[in-house]
Order: sequence, then structure tokens, then C-alpha cells
Amino acid sequence: MSAPMEVVLSADSAGQLWNCAVFDPHAGTNLLSYRGGNTSARSLTVLNGEYILGAQLGKNFINVWEIQRKDQLQQKVVCPGIVTCLCASPNGLYVLAGIAEAIYLWEVSTGNLLAILSRHYQDLSCMCFTDDSSHFVTGGKDNLALVWNLSSVVQLDSPHTPEPRHILSLHSLPITDIHCGLMGPQARVATASLDQTVKVWEISSGQMLLSVLFDVGIMSVTFDPCEYFLFCGGSDGNIFQVSLCTTSLSRDKTFQKDNDGNQVFKGHRNLVTCLSVSMDGTLLLSGSNDETVRMWDVQSKQCIRSITHKGPVTNAAIIPAPANMFVPDSRPSIPLPRFSRHLNPSEQGDAGGVCVRPGANTQDLEGTYLEKADELYSLMCAITDKSVFGDGENTKVRVSELEEEVRTLKKINKDLYEFSTQLLTKPN
Repeated sequence: MSAPMEVVLSADSAGQLWNCAVFDPHAGTNLLSYRGGNTSARSLTVLNGEYILGAQLGKNFINVWEIQRKDQLQQKVVCPGIVTCLCASPNGLYVLAGIAEAIYLWEVSTGNLLAILSRHYQDLSCMCFTDDSSHFVTGGKDNLALVWNLSSVVQLDSPHTPEPRHILSLHSLPITDIHCGLMGPQARVATASLDQTVKVWEISSGQMLLSVLFDVGIMSVTFDPCEYFLFCGGSDGNIFQVSLCTTSLSRDKTFQKDNDGNQVFKGHRNLVTCLSVSMDGTLLLSGSNDETVRMWDVQSKQCIRSITHKGPVTNAAIIPAPANMFVPDSRPSIPLPRFSRHLNPSEQGDAGGVCVRPGANTQDLEGTYLEKADELYSLMCAITDKSVFGDGENTKVRVSELEEEVRTLKKINKDLYEFSTQLLTKPN
């Protein structure tokens, strides 16, 4: 059986000719184009090989196309805010979106919003799933990358707020890109940052395995499939190839070009926004703010193809062509439901669909000691609240005042942080 054909899926911020398009990676010819709006960075994803999802640039909705009906925008998923990053799980069961500093998780089969995770302190910038969909990693402008166990996040019956499995906190400036390798929960994940470093971590332990320092901020990162090399896209337009097979025992290293696999791809005239490697590891794809997508031969470091766009490239990736992408008469096996904007579907009056979750009624009626402890703690908190704030309308007024104060402080903190970041990253 022959290997599946690969295609290039890309988008630019202009959206003059199309929102996103599919190209032949070898010939560079345009195979398909999807019209309607334009897609923001890190926000173009393929869902279950049947839909293309792209978050509208600067707007609070996600555009949806059936993958073989290129000329017709199928659906718009309205979100609570502007989507800064978007990702679908490889198994096609879940969709993740970053909205401000919160992570939204939807179940595709029902459209239910399963979780809103608020553990970042600044806007999210990127996210990705492991290849087996068991974990996902999120990165933000707060310098943090968080590793989440999906099964713990979707436990709807749990009384506790989901917590990240690991907090990767060694970057000193905003995270710009994340890439997960293969092997599911045993995978390695690479994080790129404006602090001019790329760090490689172990998902299972949360330990940092390698940190590479460059002369410029790094805007994009990816592994080759065998994880022999790490490719890092710089803010100066260069692409750095870092060998992961060196015998050095040090976890911290400074990038230096040599004959042992550390090389530089030169050709882009502006920062490199996205990177991707073909399944056989011979081709490297790069997108840039210089409005081009380039194909590189990994061995010779030569650019073998350049595809011109009408604006800065926001998304570009090499993907296996879905089976029905070039079959005009095919339709998705399951229609995409409307995505909920509320954690509780009953708030919208949803009447259809029954969601069965394991774990209900598995305990004795009397409850466990932990449940009783939680109930007692809640009661104590309620009594404390009454003694501090009073009861009735006074409590509501005081809570509203505190919430407004929190929003004001968050805005002040965000403005100060963005000012500090711009000051630190400003060229001399």
C-alpha cells in the first residue's frame, strides 16, 4: 500500500484570493482554495479529515468548511471572544480554542462546551495536542507552557477545578510556538520564546531536557518525525537546524553552526511564522511575514519551491491529504453540531442529545469521607462569607464591587506586562 499523499495547507492575513488554500508540495500548484474571511495565526486546523476550521482574524468566530466543498462556507462558530489560537485533537473528538487567557474545550460529537480553563495570566498564543490526543500543551504571553491531561479535564462529575499536569516555567518572555513529538504521553515537546531560547521538555515528567540559546527571538519550532533535528524559525528570517543527536551532556547550549548537524537555512526576508516537516523527513516547509511559503530540501538546505501569498503567512503545514479531499460528491460522515457557548447546555435551552459519562452513582449514597470533607468546607466558607460580607443584597453589591476591582487590576497588570515585553524585545 502506497504512502498517503501529502499536501500543504496555508493561509495569510490578507485573505484577498482565499482564506486558506491547499498546494502540491512538490509542484507548488494550487489544488483547492477555501473562501470567506481570513485566518489568524496558529488558528487553522483540520478536524477529523472532514472539516477545516479557521479562527477569523480579529473577530469572535470560527469559520468552518467541509473539506471537499471549497467554495461554500458551511458554518460560523460564535465564540465568547477573539480566538488567538485553535487546535483539533488528532482523534477528531475535541476542539481547543484560546480566548484571551482562557482555554475552551468542546466535544465535537455534541457541541457541548466541556471546560473553561483559566490558569494562564496573559493571552494564549499557541496550543497543540499529543499525537494520541491524551494530552495537550498550551502556551501564552505569561511565559508559561502548561501540560494538561485530557481525561482529567473532561471529568465533568469532579467537584475540583482541573489542574495542569505540569507547569513549564523556565522561559522569561512570551511563548511563541509549541510542537509535540510522537509517542503520546511519552513524547517530547518543544517550546519557542521571544527570550531567544527553544526548550525541549519531557511530557511525562515535566523535566527540561535541552535549552538552546540563539541570537534572535524564535517565532516557530518543529521536530522532524524521527526527532533527529529541531528546526527553529527566527525573527530575522533564518531557520536554524539543531542536532538532537550530539554527545554533549549539557542541557544548556548556545547555537553555533558546525558540521555535526547544526545548520542555517537562509532565504526569508522577514520573521518565520510557521514550520512543518514532511513525513519522510526530507522536506521542510516554512511560512514567513515576507508573504512566501518555501519548501526546503533538508539535506542540501536549498530552497526548492517558493509559493507567493498576498499577505504575511499566518499558517502553513504539511498534512496527509484526507481521503475525501478530492472527491466532490463525498460528505462528512457526521454533521458538525452547533458549538455551545455555555458550560451548562441547559442555559441555552438545549433539548436534544444525551451525554453519558462514566463515574456517576458509583459511590455509596452516604458518600465518601472526601465528599463529606468538601461539604463541610463549603459550609464553613458560606458561614465565613456571611460574617464578612453580610447577607442578601449587601453581599451581591460587595461581590460586584470586588469583581469590578479585579477586572481593573487585571487590565492594569496586562498593560504593564505588554509595555515591559515591548521594552525588553525592542531592537537596539
